[in-house]
Amino acid sequence: MKRVSLQEAHAQLSRLVDEAANGDGFVIAKDGKPLVKVVAVEDAQKPKRRVGFLDGKFPVPDDFDSLHALTLTSPPISRIRSTGS
Repeated sequence: MKRVSLQEAHAQLSRLVDEAANGDGFVIAKDGKPLVKVVAVEDAQKPKRRVGFLDGKFPVPDDFDSLHALTLTSPPISRIRSTGS
């Protein structure tokens, strides 16, 4: 990761932020010591997805797929007429 001095960051902040937003983060240093790391927000806050993390946590009925088929064959609500007055 690129390291820039505080003075350079002050003078070229707009360009450096554009680079960080494109995935090229950088570290701002003062007197040669790193102070802060600048990275794109998506990189810093995007959680990693874990596939299958709910596997076995709740039961799925054996006829789960057939339940959906029943809703496809039911008449639309607009065709159901009320029997009231």
